[in-house]
Amino acid sequence: MPAPKNTFKQALNNGDRLIGCWMSFAEPAVAEIMGTAGFDWLVIDGEHAPNDIRSIRDQLMALAASPSHPVVRVPIGETWIIKMVLDAGAQTVLVPIVESAEQARELVRACRYPPEGTRGVGAAASRATRFGSVGEYVQTADQEICLLVQVENRAGIAALDEILQVEGIDGVFIGPADLSTDMGFQGNSGAPEVRAVIADALARIRAAGKAPGILGTTDEATQAYLEMGAQFLAVGIDVLVLAQNARALSAKWKAKP
Repeated sequence: MPAPKNTFKQALNNGDRLIGCWMSFAEPAVAEIMGTAGFDWLVIDGEHAPNDIRSIRDQLMALAASPSHPVVRVPIGETWIIKMVLDAGAQTVLVPIVESAEQARELVRACRYPPEGTRGVGAAASRATRFGSVGEYVQTADQEICLLVQVENRAGIAALDEILQVEGIDGVFIGPADLSTDMGFQGNSGAPEVRAVIADALARIRAAGKAPGILGTTDEATQAYLEMGAQFLAVGIDVLVLAQNARALSAKWKAKP
């Protein structure tokens, strides 16, 4: 039996637009709820949410029955953590703060088994192989792994064209919050100067045959990114969805005479 088909990667290759959401609670029960919402993809955030490998694994398990595809953002682009999330069953990995083609090439190698890569061959007892029941996993896993890299500062933007030439990168995700801050517009990713850089980056990513992605946390920003051509677009963060709706509900009824 080969590795499961990565439907998210296939959809990106087909040019489909995919709408997603960020998950920052680091709780499998919340992931299970989010998996019923109808998003095409959901990010399990290992960078800024209080996750570890066990909570990442548990959220992958919670989403197993969901049509929403789990994307695991690792905290850092290191081989050891990429190996762990892949063995836990992730097929799509998002790596933050990628600044060079050399770094991107090493990330591709981390996602692949030897001789093309450096991923450790210890999957027989892992969730990725369904505990040894996927007999052809090692032979077929590489082609089903989807690697997304985040370009989110001036160094990454400067190296974007070289990063886009790296074979094995499926998509490039622009991080507006980090990028705007690095450009001197702290907390203002909507600044015209930042929007211009984002629009140019998304266009270059698409022109290079890669999938362009981004996160919008307001309707205005999300619509703007959509019009710029974002293909895999996150439209919210679960913590903010709860917080904003809870505050609005409270204010609505407390204001009643």
